[in-house]
Amino acid sequence: MADDDVAEGLGSVPGRRFEGRVALVTGASRGIGLAIARRIVAEGGRVTITGRDPGTLAEAVAGLGADRALGVAGKADDAGHRAATIARTVEHFGRLDHLVNNAGINPAYGPLAGLDVGAARKILDVNVIAALEWTREAVNSSPALRSVVNMASLAGTTSAANIGFYGVSKAALINLTVQLADELAPATRVNALAPAVVKTRLARALYEGREEEAARAYPLRRLGVPDDVAGPAAFLLSDDAAWVTGQTLLVDGGASVRAAW
Repeated sequence: MADDDVAEGLGSVPGRRFEGRVALVTGASRGIGLAIARRIVAEGGRVTITGRDPGTLAEAVAGLGADRALGVAGKADDAGHRAATIARTVEHFGRLDHLVNNAGINPAYGPLAGLDVGAARKILDVNVIAALEWTREAVNSSPALRSVVNMASLAGTTSAANIGFYGVSKAALINLTVQLADELAPATRVNALAPAVVKTRLARALYEGREEEAARAYPLRRLGVPDDVAGPAAFLLSDDAAWVTGQTLLVDGGASVRAAW
C-alpha cells in the first residue's frame, strides 16, 4: 500500500544523478511523492509536484526550495490539470526528463462484496487511467522524456484484505507498466515500484494502533517509511537503470518472501 504522508530522513545520497534534469511527480505534496521529489532535488534535479490542496502543496514547494521546485494544484484525473501542469513544467524549466505517477486513492475499505461501483470506477480513473494519460501527455509534450516510474503496490501482486479493489487497480498498473515499456522503447523506460505498507496517511487503517503487530509480518521487522521508496524510485528514474524497463520492483521489507513460503 503506498501513496501519501510524511518523509523521514533522507538517507545516503549516492551523487548528483539528476543534475540538469527535470522531473514531474504527481501526488507529491506529502508522503512518498514528496520523499521522491526531495531525493531528486538532493541529487541536483528540479521538480514539478502536484497535489489537491494548494496550501499543503505550497508548503512542500517551500521545503524543496522555490528555485528548485514548482507546484501545480489539481486532481490527477483532471485532463485540464494534466495538460496545464506539463505545459507549465516545460515553460518554467525548459524540459521534462522524468515522470513519477504517484497519485493514488483508495476510498473503499472492506470486502469486495460490499464495494460501491462508483468508488471502484473512481479508483480506476485515478490509479490507472490517469497514469496512462499523464504518461501519454508527457511523451507527446516532451519527446526527450527518459523514464517513467509508476507507483504500484504489493497489493497488486496478491490478495489484500479490505483493500481488494485498490489491489486490482495496482495490478492493472503493473500490467500497464509492461505495455508502456514495450510501446515507448527505446526512447522512454517505464518501470514500477510495489511497496508494502508504508507509514503514510493513506495507509493508516492498515497499521494505526497496532504497528508493532503489523511489523511482525515483515522479515525486516518494521513498516516502511517514504524514504524507503524514494531511493529505489531515484534508481529506476536515473541512468543507473539505463538497461531496466518493464519491471516492477517490490519494496516490501521482505514481506513477499515470507508470503511465498
